[in-house]
Amino acid sequence: MARALVLAGIAVLVLAGAACTSPPPIKPLKIGVDLPLSGPEGRAGTPALNGVQFFVNKHPTLDGFTIQLAAKDDAVAGRHDPEKGASNIQALAADPLVMGVIGPFDSTVARAEIPIANTAHLALISPAVSSRCLTKEPYLPAGLSPTRTAISCKAAGLAGPSDLRPSGTNNFFRVATTDDLQGPAAADYAFKNLQFRRMAVLSDHEAYGQSLAGAFMARFVKQGGSIVARLDFDPTGSADATGFLRVAKGDGAQGIYFGGVTANHGCVIRAQMAAVFGQGDATPFIGGDGIAQDPECLRNAGANAVGIYATVPAIAAESVPTAQPIIAAFKEQFARAGDYGPYSMAAYDSTGVLYAAIDRAIKAAGGSLPARDSVVTEMAATNAFPGATGTFGFDTDGDTSLRVVSVFESRSSDPAKPWPLVGAVYYTAALPY
Repeated sequence: MARALVLAGIAVLVLAGAACTSPPPIKPLKIGVDLPLSGPEGRAGTPALNGVQFFVNKHPTLDGFTIQLAAKDDAVAGRHDPEKGASNIQALAADPLVMGVIGPFDSTVARAEIPIANTAHLALISPAVSSRCLTKEPYLPAGLSPTRTAISCKAAGLAGPSDLRPSGTNNFFRVATTDDLQGPAAADYAFKNLQFRRMAVLSDHEAYGQSLAGAFMARFVKQGGSIVARLDFDPTGSADATGFLRVAKGDGAQGIYFGGVTANHGCVIRAQMAAVFGQGDATPFIGGDGIAQDPECLRNAGANAVGIYATVPAIAAESVPTAQPIIAAFKEQFARAGDYGPYSMAAYDSTGVLYAAIDRAIKAAGGSLPARDSVVTEMAATNAFPGATGTFGFDTDGDTSLRVVSVFESRSSDPAKPWPLVGAVYYTAALPY
């Protein structure tokens, strides 16, 4: 009996010791992600998700909380879908552990999501969205308009920032700069780097393309250049621009600027240039992110694909020395072809700046899970976050202070080959208007 009592006592002590050494309960804190993760658009969205995951892998806990990702796909049938994005944000907002969301990737999705997140006081930070009207009026500032008259968001057929924020406060932030800087950047690159003084300009009759073309013209003329021909064509009609191209050549155009997207035949016009200007890069074709790095653009351009330049309203991480060790470490964890993409480091920085805001909000809450309003407030207070792509903050509208437009050039007709980075235009110190 005595032996049995001793064994029972030992068992109790062992169990008590085990209880004393068991790990503390996990305190979860969630970061939402809303990106296109399936179909063709998933080829860009998934590498961005990898950037988020890489940051979380490096920093799995924050102030005693275990970070969990809640990733959602806003693509339907392979394309971004505003309704799906809105549904995703509703689900994320309903989870009280979600302190912020990385995304979205597309401006139309952002217009559907921002009001929902705003009502829920949930911070959104996009690594890629660049439409100006999400954060600022006007759509095109007077200084970038050929008529010297500002074009409002409403006039461009878009909701203005106040329409997207029912609470009256901003909850949307982004690390990409805005589309209104793409046209000026292309003009500066054409004038200063390519040494062009005479350009012809096309646009695809849509607000995005018209604004890029208008801003390009205003900046190019301001720099001292001349616009020798201008055409705003209807993409639902004939895509034959040969007549316009002949006029442009006759008036001495050294290059063609196109405001628009690949789907509206822009790069088909590049193919047509061969019969008028000759084939190759002697007479470049310049556009925005509506054609940048797009394999379909190169297919449409065919044998005249070399010599296409395109701007992207974001800094290219590959050009930033401080980003190189982070990119190398990323590629050790995500080693498959296609794991790394143009927005992987932007998503990494988006996650980092959200972490920093949550950290400050937790500390202000005495170590407890903070209110979402507090996270939004701390995001808005960001003024010098040391990211992989550079040090940045946010202005009062939520736009990044690191205003950089990257320039890429197609040097091959092979759609599978990437476009090398050939330059960058910085507007961090001063805007071009």
